[in-house]
Amino acid sequence: MTQGLTLLGATGSIGASTLDVVARHPDRYRVFAVTAHRAADALLEVCRRHAPRYAVLSGAAEDLALRRRFAEAGGGTQLLFGAESLEQVAADSESAILVAAIVGAAGFGPILAAARAGKRLLLANKESLVMAGALFMRAVREHGATLLPIDSEHNAVFQCLPQVAGRASTSAVRRILLTASGGPFRSAPIERLSQVTPEQACAHPNWVMGRKISVDSATMMNKGLEVIEARWLFDVPPERIEVLIHAQSIVHSLVEFVDGSVMAQLSNPDMRVPIAHALAFPERIESGVLPLDLATIGQLSFERPDAQRFPCLALAYAALREGGTAPAVLSAANEVAVGAFLEGKLRYTAIPQVIERTLRHAPAMQADTVDAVLEADRSARRIASDCAATLMGKAA
Repeated sequence: MTQGLTLLGATGSIGASTLDVVARHPDRYRVFAVTAHRAADALLEVCRRHAPRYAVLSGAAEDLALRRRFAEAGGGTQLLFGAESLEQVAADSESAILVAAIVGAAGFGPILAAARAGKRLLLANKESLVMAGALFMRAVREHGATLLPIDSEHNAVFQCLPQVAGRASTSAVRRILLTASGGPFRSAPIERLSQVTPEQACAHPNWVMGRKISVDSATMMNKGLEVIEARWLFDVPPERIEVLIHAQSIVHSLVEFVDGSVMAQLSNPDMRVPIAHALAFPERIESGVLPLDLATIGQLSFERPDAQRFPCLALAYAALREGGTAPAVLSAANEVAVGAFLEGKLRYTAIPQVIERTLRHAPAMQADTVDAVLEADRSARRIASDCAATLMGKAA
């Protein structure tokens, strides 16, 4: 019997990898719903290949002609519009699995809805746990959802941990070591970073990713967000989560135990590995990824991050330690700053400046309700936009 699968963010790189794995196992999985923001043509092509029951364009207005095109191309696929439709398909009982490949705070509502529906959640969206880790994990526990990370780093940690009573146990863990490639500017002269272009920042040396997450990788904000995410996924305090630069992206993370043992998960840098692992867990299925040839690789190198080169990493740790809505403020400010940079309106080196100023000026609040978190997100975006505008004026 096949399991229904809903894919939030079907037109991105993780969405494409998920669909590739799913297509290899038609006896196990069927695509129930797919979503995109405004990429209608790309989503239409997904529907032609996989014929889901629903497709959602969350950032588009009602369009009857477009709805007809989807119905014809997808063998009866029903096209829905607007952000509310994301929550509708995420919570639908006919789909047992939700793959959350949607980027940014837009994923928070539908992913929380899926958790409350008791789904099997395959999580690649960092922001849901960053914005409201305690709330989100409580929903997972109270509604019997199963949460499996598909970020390569968190999935690697999960694979290294022992399973006790059906849950990953960190009782004997001394440290979690998240690896980072260092991005395209790992060894670039620091004085030249102010001249970095969006095209250069998006040219990741190892991974094919969307533009926003590629910039986050370059600044290492993605690793800062992953530290916050790991704190909630594995219930480990920030002082026991460290980051190592590993340029080859072969070791995806490591776990050190109290007896001195260190376990690591290795594979070629391909998102189909963690996706296949999480889809079939606790079984293993074929992913389509080439075998790892360690003899050809030869050496694996590691180094500590340079705080001067990667100030966003320290900002993330600071927000995590402050708690409350500070991580939500961090995430929102980063989205605004990266968006301005990608539009050519803000210098690359001004991204951490916008985030730091927003954290300093945003009011501190408890993240004890969804409304409080969403209000912190909205407030932070207003402050970050003002900070970015000020910095744009100074750069002009």
